[in-house]
Order: sequence, then C-alpha cells, then structure tokens
Amino acid sequence: MERQKRLLKKRLLKKRLLKSRYSRLIYSPKSRRRPAREGANFNTLKISSPKSGDIQKMMIAGIDEAGKGPVIGPMCIGGVKIEDSKAHILKVLGVADSKKLTPKKREQLAAQIKKHADGFFVLEVSPSQIDELRKIMSMNEIMVVCFAKVLEQLKPDTVYVDAADVKAERFAENVCRQYSKTCPDHAKEIKIISMHQADAIYPVVSAASIIAKVRRDELIEELKKEWCTDFGSGYPSDPKTKGFLLKWGKEHCGEFPSIVRQSWQTVENIREELKKVE
Repeated sequence: MERQKRLLKKRLLKKRLLKSRYSRLIYSPKSRRRPAREGANFNTLKISSPKSGDIQKMMIAGIDEAGKGPVIGPMCIGGVKIEDSKAHILKVLGVADSKKLTPKKREQLAAQIKKHADGFFVLEVSPSQIDELRKIMSMNEIMVVCFAKVLEQLKPDTVYVDAADVKAERFAENVCRQYSKTCPDHAKEIKIISMHQADAIYPVVSAASIIAKVRRDELIEELKKEWCTDFGSGYPSDPKTKGFLLKWGKEHCGEFPSIVRQSWQTVENIREELKKVE
C-alpha cells in the first residue's frame, strides 16, 4: 500500500512538473509568418502542414544538450530540423562539435544554421527545475524527457540524437517510449538513431549542439550581469566557479543562490569543506 502511494506521488509530481512552465522555449519553423522572438514563452506551438498535392519531403533532425554537467546555470537542449536533400549545407557551413569551436565561431554558425534550417527549437531547464526533477528521476531520465519534448515540436522522419546513456540503443528506446506518450502515431513511424558523440559524426546534431551552446552562453552572461559577478563557466572543474561557490557559501552559512543546482555533489562537497574550517 505504501509503495503504491509513493509511486502515485511520483507520477503526480512528474506530471505536474512536465505540464508546468518549467522551461522556456525558442522555436522557429520556416514559414512566411513572423519569426518567433527568442526567449519567449509558448504554451502551444504549430508547424505548418504541407498543402494538398505537395510532395512530402524527407525531414531529418538532430538533438543535443548543452549544460548537463555544470553546477551553475540552466541546461539547454537544442533541436534542428532540415530537409534531408539539403542537409549537406550544414557540412558546407563547417558545423562541428560545439566544444571545439570558439564562442565567436559558434555565434556565427548559429545564425547561419537558423537561416538554413526548416525549424529549430531550444528547451531551457533552470537549476531549480533540475533539482525538482532529480527528486523523482535520474539525470538520464531527465534527458529522455527533455529530448522527447524537443522531438514533439520538430516531428521529423528521422532524428539523430547524442546518447545521454552508457547504452546508446537504450537511450533511443527510452526517448521513443516517452515520445509515444504525446505523439503515439508518429512514434510508430519515426526513426531514432542514437550514438555517443553524435555531434562529432552527424552535422545536424552538431548544428543542434551549437544552437544549444550559444543559448546557454547567452543565459550565463545574463546571469553574471544580474548577479554582478563573474562565476566562470559554471562547471565544477572551473577554479573561478569553485571560488565563487566557496566565497558565497562562507558568506551565507552554506546556503547558495537559485542559479546553483542544489542537488549537485559539488555543492555538498563545498558544504562539507566549509564545516571543516569552522
């Protein structure tokens, strides 16, 4: 009985979190309509359907994340959709793994990707929302939910994803299962190709990685201005990030601001470290 109550509570919390505005969306389908404003919140998004008599074109998409590991700042999951017959444009542009590009080059490529893509989508998940989700699921499960939410908006024929699981095939299966909850018919038809380091193999995933990374970088800069401090990249290995956390922790009795992921082991380690010097 107790176990059933816990499972019910978990399902209700998950449902509430997923239905809430726990993320901000950036979406732009290629159409004659005015482009969506970046950073805007959307409750419903529409993709224009082909007119009667039009030839159905093969659409592919790529999905990747930026900011899964940092202790500070949001996580962004980017998706790019493009017609298969013109996907070679991405390679011509010179897209590559976002981590191997300079910030300036990423920004230049992001603008070109958005210009040539048939659609793009960025899902933002805040630190507090990540902390809440981690109460009911693992980080890998969170990635599955987020990738599926991006997929819901793009609806390609084939999607290439950067596997967020040690078993790439299992990640594809889990994303498909999650996707089928909202798009059951399309889930039966879509082809999901999941690979480790897909952003270094498939240009369309590289493109998704780039727009996700550029958006996260923008958000990080906004947070630095808002909090009037330079906390570095937000990654635990960054000395500037750790220095900021130590200083803040000392000044606020081990408590940290909302831009910090409270469920991260890094935060717990710093709290322990602060206790030792008391």
